[in-house]
Amino acid sequence: MAQHVLFLVVGLGAGAAYAAIAMALVTTHRGTGVINIAQGAVAVWPAYVFQELRVGRGVAPLPAFALALASAAALALVLHLLVFRPLRPAPALSRVVASVGVTITIQAAIVQLFGTGRRAVPPLLPRDPVHVWGISFSQDRLWLAGVAIALAVALWAFGRFTRLGLATRAAAQSERGAVLMGFSPDRLGAATWVLGSCVAGTVAILVSPTLGLDSIAWTFFVVPGLACALVGRLESVGAACAAGLALGAVQAEITFLSGKSWWPDWASVGVAQSIPLLLIVAVLVGLGHRLPTRGALAAGRLPAVRTPSLRPIPFVALVAAGAAALLLTQGTYRFGVITSMVAALIALSLVVLTGLVGQISLAQAAFAGTAGFALSKIGTGLPFPLSVLAAALLATVVGVLVAVPALRIRGIQLAVATLAAGVAIEELVFRNPRLAGSSGNLIPHPSLFGGDLAVRDAGTTARWQFGALVLVVLTLCCVGVAMLMRSQLGRTMLAVRSNERAAASIGVDVARVKLIAFAISSFLAGLGGALIGYSRGQLSPESFGVATSLSLLAFAYLGGITSIGGALLAGAFAPLGIGYVVLDRTLHLGKHYLLASGVLLIVTAVLNPSGLVANLNGVLHVHRRRPRPAEHRHAAHDDSSSAQAPRPVPASAP
Repeated sequence: MAQHVLFLVVGLGAGAAYAAIAMALVTTHRGTGVINIAQGAVAVWPAYVFQELRVGRGVAPLPAFALALASAAALALVLHLLVFRPLRPAPALSRVVASVGVTITIQAAIVQLFGTGRRAVPPLLPRDPVHVWGISFSQDRLWLAGVAIALAVALWAFGRFTRLGLATRAAAQSERGAVLMGFSPDRLGAATWVLGSCVAGTVAILVSPTLGLDSIAWTFFVVPGLACALVGRLESVGAACAAGLALGAVQAEITFLSGKSWWPDWASVGVAQSIPLLLIVAVLVGLGHRLPTRGALAAGRLPAVRTPSLRPIPFVALVAAGAAALLLTQGTYRFGVITSMVAALIALSLVVLTGLVGQISLAQAAFAGTAGFALSKIGTGLPFPLSVLAAALLATVVGVLVAVPALRIRGIQLAVATLAAGVAIEELVFRNPRLAGSSGNLIPHPSLFGGDLAVRDAGTTARWQFGALVLVVLTLCCVGVAMLMRSQLGRTMLAVRSNERAAASIGVDVARVKLIAFAISSFLAGLGGALIGYSRGQLSPESFGVATSLSLLAFAYLGGITSIGGALLAGAFAPLGIGYVVLDRTLHLGKHYLLASGVLLIVTAVLNPSGLVANLNGVLHVHRRRPRPAEHRHAAHDDSSSAQAPRPVPASAP
């Protein structure tokens, strides 16, 4: 019993971090209606500033603490004014992408300014041992829990008894009503952004001596934070705080139990990290329709989708250009071309799921990784290409399972659920030696009809034969997606994207369409994951982590998430793609690439939500077909004929 109590108390350290991020999410959502996926990255920024001031500059603790919180407030104000305030009337996809861009930018800035290694932070709280019930633990755990509870009480009092807090709650119900009463929603939003960031930053500074400073780990603390915020229905800071502390304690207890002899071997890793997913799915499925929504002044629309026209001559020219790029390059450049093609294939999976159906997924890397790790297990038993198809089909099964919450939720809520699913799959499967293996996950070289299609040999870094295989797969998938977009199923997907209720009212099976979209998307991502496996020769969990999913969504959105051409452009400039290789080799911009891409993603989300190739001309030329006079005459007698003409289909935010 004593050991159980010890682990429950020890878990209060992580629990305080979860509680702080959850309270910041609730506070920000009250003031702006934004569910800030970047909240973990925003929270860890002042902790890095504090550590640099204390250790690197020798500043006294209290001034360093004050300056770190000031930097958190300044960062929050900049994000509100320059990013999220312009996106108030935007669809959920734009706000999610902006949050992803903020996450990438802050992570890259931390690497540029503070390095990549974990940092030790001088403690501010007492760490003397406490002896009770025959166990000993550091008293800072109790202090951290006390600070989190005190902040929850302060936030509750702020919202209940102050004029600014009451105005914020009123604006959450109706911004128009708040304006008529003389309050500025922008100023209220700025105040809550600053308040939430300072709350999260305070606890991050205090808890970082216990958990350490790791920008990637802290960034994904937003997943348990989101789970706890949802427990509080995005309204109650008290419930969010209590859920955060409880979640940290439960995870620590599960970690303790997983070391017992009776605990299943397959569940020895990742179970504790999967609890937030179960919590999020339970809350969203059970309460999703009752979660509060923002009384916004306007509603935005998703980027328009235009039906592609596959023209033979440009199509052949583009395929020939891809083949020439493979034959005329070598070494790192050829490998960059191959990587771009694989990234374009995974970006194509987002075109189907997000571009056509409006379902926001942050788990595409998890689907790709499922196929990659499956290929490492079945690649020696099944010949190529059956092994690739089997691995992609397994990824399809996982994608459909993740899609189940999509039957009840959409938009930012679905993004939260898929983000949690990505973390759970990474921790429970990819990092689990019992499930993913611990022998390096070697993948045999592909061969077909006696021909060697391996990516490399003794003297070649990237062989054109493997590049040709990737080009063929990408070409077939692009043609398939183009045919899907022109088909009746594609038009049905667009109807669901535009308005689910309206689509259901005319007989569309919305659940079936969503499941089909997830199946097709995860199959495409699985093909990409299998090709990544072949190109690497062996796999690691980092190849398919949640950070990779965020990067995939970022570049797909940059290129244009509603078009096939956008997927191709996304692949060209994906990390380690040909665009990255050229810029790194010629201008030595590799170390700044992630920072630049994060900033560009934010700018694109704010100023050009349709992406960089909204009017792409070429093989998959996106255009509006002008109806011929005969079609006009026919349409006068049959209104349904107009539905068959390929044309832009603007859609409301999901």
